[in-house]
Amino acid sequence: MTKFIRITDKDNVAVALHPVAQGETLAAGGITVTAAEDIPQGHKIALAPIAEGQAVVKYGYPIGRATADIQTGRWVHTHNMKTNLSGEEEYAYAPASPRLEPVEPETFMGYRRRDGRAAVRNEIWIIPTVGCVNDVAKKMVADNQDLVRGSIDGLYTFAHPYGCSQTGADHAQTRKLLAALAKHPNAGAVLVLSLGCENLQHDQFVEELGEYDAERIRFLTCQDVEDEFAAARTLLEQCADYAAQFSRQPIPVSELVIGLKCGGSDGLSGVTANPTVGVFSDMMIARGGSTVLTEVPEMFGAEGMLLPRCEDRAVFDKAAHMLNGFKDYFISHHETVYENPSPGNKKGGITTLEDKSCGCVQKGGTAPIVDVIGYGETVTKRGLTMLYGPGNDLVSATAMTAAGAHMVLFTTGRGTPFGAPAPTVKIASNSQLAARKSGWIDFDAGTVADGEPIADAAKRLFALVLAIAGGQPSKTELAGFRDIAIFKDGVTL
Repeated sequence: MTKFIRITDKDNVAVALHPVAQGETLAAGGITVTAAEDIPQGHKIALAPIAEGQAVVKYGYPIGRATADIQTGRWVHTHNMKTNLSGEEEYAYAPASPRLEPVEPETFMGYRRRDGRAAVRNEIWIIPTVGCVNDVAKKMVADNQDLVRGSIDGLYTFAHPYGCSQTGADHAQTRKLLAALAKHPNAGAVLVLSLGCENLQHDQFVEELGEYDAERIRFLTCQDVEDEFAAARTLLEQCADYAAQFSRQPIPVSELVIGLKCGGSDGLSGVTANPTVGVFSDMMIARGGSTVLTEVPEMFGAEGMLLPRCEDRAVFDKAAHMLNGFKDYFISHHETVYENPSPGNKKGGITTLEDKSCGCVQKGGTAPIVDVIGYGETVTKRGLTMLYGPGNDLVSATAMTAAGAHMVLFTTGRGTPFGAPAPTVKIASNSQLAARKSGWIDFDAGTVADGEPIADAAKRLFALVLAIAGGQPSKTELAGFRDIAIFKDGVTL
């Protein structure tokens, strides 16, 4: 069994694929090293002496610098290295955009909407415009489950605390995000539920929606009716009649939009699960499909892996602006740009934000970056799109759903039960997690640590994605876990 991996020949550290005991001699890739101490799974071991102040190199990029002399075979982690990150940077345009060979797309069994868009679910969504009606919406969902019949896949609502007592950009972001969810193709029909006195008024929501199908999206303002539950029943029956007209049919995978997310990562995430998703992403794009990469703070330190892939100068400029804009967001709040990774990430072997970022962006594969879009905006170009959003699991997965992702692939090394409104597929970076939390995990990428080629794992993942797109429920769907979180910056009135 191979116990460690040197990701590139530039690296002066390797990653332990399995726990390594002190005194074990490891050999791989032409390098032999004896562990000077126990090295936990997912953590780093020095392959050569690293002097204090010298760069620690992993993925072929510096992920920080040594804070003390590190001898060969020593454990490399928070006790002897730290980040190199600071503030904004001036990025140079140096295009090296790759091209993927086109592949004839397979089909999945999806839904075709009236406007021509594809969908992987045919659900009825109740979208509250304000947190005051969250429990009303939940009761409406519970009381009307009998409407889930035929080709209707479910009736759901997504609670949130906003829609009132917000100003400026926050109010605009809430309005934009909720309207984008209302237009999501996985919702066969939508009931927009308002209270009546909130900041996010009905006319504002309709203006944000733009052109819409009045049979598909219906509205209820609770303060305008005597019995909101009776009124909702009538409207939800109309929604069900509308949604019931759709049935599954073969649709090319080129019409899928897949969100790429990681959370609760460990030191194997960037070695097993994320590279597997990266190859999957390339497979999708070669077939004319689309993938979405967000978590902007988890691109800091990995810009060299992304920016050369921008397909032209305009896309590069938008990407550079997005990266520095997010750094300025931190700085304007008197926070450091490197206040990451989390305690769980560190326990799993991730030491610095650069370490986390270089592993995170593996999910984007090698394809050209065709567009950069803002929070609440929708994917419009086929290929790999970068989306403005934070690393937070709930906020970023919600943003990808609002951007039009039919499904979210969510890699994890520590485990998490969270599900977005779109089917959320959990991919374990290590097989121990997959076995221990089988109720959470849909796919085991830990097999890569045991020798399965990443290309083979990606093919398995591609088959699973087609099955889930065709109606097979993900583990989060089976558990009924569906939540949203909205990006907030300013004051609460």
